[in-house]
Amino acid sequence: MNTNAFEQYESVVRSYCRHFPKVFTNAVGAVISDEDGNDYIDFFCGAGAVNYGHNNPYIKQKMIDYLMTDGIIHALDMFTAPKRTFIETLEKKIIEPRGLNYKIQFCGPTGTNAVEAALKLARKNTGRSNVFAFMGCFHGMTLGALSLTSEMYARNAAGATLGDVTHIPAPYMFKGLDVIEYMQTLLDDDHSAVSKPAAVIMETVQAEGGIRPFSDQFLRDVRAFCDKNDILMIIDDIQVGCCRTGSFFSFERAGIQPDMVVMSKSIGGLGMPLAVLLLKEELDIWKPAEHNGTFRGNQLSFVAGAASFDYLLENNVEAETKRKGEIVRNFIEKEILPLDSRLELRGMGLIWGIDFGAIDPNLSEEIIEKCFEQKLICECAGRNGSVLKIMPPLVIEDELLQKGLEIVAACTKEALKK
Repeated sequence: MNTNAFEQYESVVRSYCRHFPKVFTNAVGAVISDEDGNDYIDFFCGAGAVNYGHNNPYIKQKMIDYLMTDGIIHALDMFTAPKRTFIETLEKKIIEPRGLNYKIQFCGPTGTNAVEAALKLARKNTGRSNVFAFMGCFHGMTLGALSLTSEMYARNAAGATLGDVTHIPAPYMFKGLDVIEYMQTLLDDDHSAVSKPAAVIMETVQAEGGIRPFSDQFLRDVRAFCDKNDILMIIDDIQVGCCRTGSFFSFERAGIQPDMVVMSKSIGGLGMPLAVLLLKEELDIWKPAEHNGTFRGNQLSFVAGAASFDYLLENNVEAETKRKGEIVRNFIEKEILPLDSRLELRGMGLIWGIDFGAIDPNLSEEIIEKCFEQKLICECAGRNGSVLKIMPPLVIEDELLQKGLEIVAACTKEALKK
């Protein structure tokens, strides 16, 4: 294995390659292959960027067909045929059938840039600078988004003051704490030292926070809190959107409509870079180019993204995600949780976490290394990295899903014997 170029020339900031030290060459569906001919089951899914599988043949063919026409690839934010198709498909097949009403803003092609756009627009609409975010959240690595993100390891690397954000205890953190009442008290108490926020931003399932789903009722209560206090509600669906939780938008289960929705990762269909901000029409008060960027419109991303909408509808991806999610739940409850009463399982759809924190937070790291030795790629999340994260492509075959889960179980048993 030749890694000289990486070791000599690439910055030491690289991270995932430290967990998975192989040179990868190919990927199809839920399998990634290295240059030595080894195949690995993918329970990581590009951190949620390839929900519909690596090199999904339907989406890939649409991209190939477009490339063969010499279609325009780079167009800033000019009108193009692929952008029109993407917009029309997203609106007519995804947004409107769900009874939602959003305009679409194309941001720089990363989730963190879309979060930056949402922050700026919330502040522009309300004239307020503060934002409420929940402890345990992850919203990105650029300074505005990083000010929301609660992980200290990431925040400490900023080298700058990260302000204008009040971090609220997440509902799972303190038994008996009424988080809604707590937020209301911050607004009503003239000695709280907290300014009224422009917005509340939240993930419906805190992914990097340790696979922590917020209840349907809590999502509805936050919506009501925002309505009562004239505060905007922003849902970050970058990682847990695009069918990951079993519905295209992760908030659908609660029957709410956020004021803004931030999406990236699998919105690009095939791991293509794309990020969008969905916003209520009355909030669209930008002046031209107030949020700008050279790569707001990668045409191949539009082609892949539009194809992914058709693919997920034609192949019942939402229903299949829920069905496979029950396979994961049932397996872990039967084969892994009985290994130690201190283990905890959390998740929904096809995003699950096994929390080893009550035993030893380092166990999860040990187990993912053992899994990699057994040709399974999975990652850690949560406080002290104590949660083993299971997040395969939504299109994974049942047999591969079962095989991957059996590897997790075997490696967990081995680690717990020590």
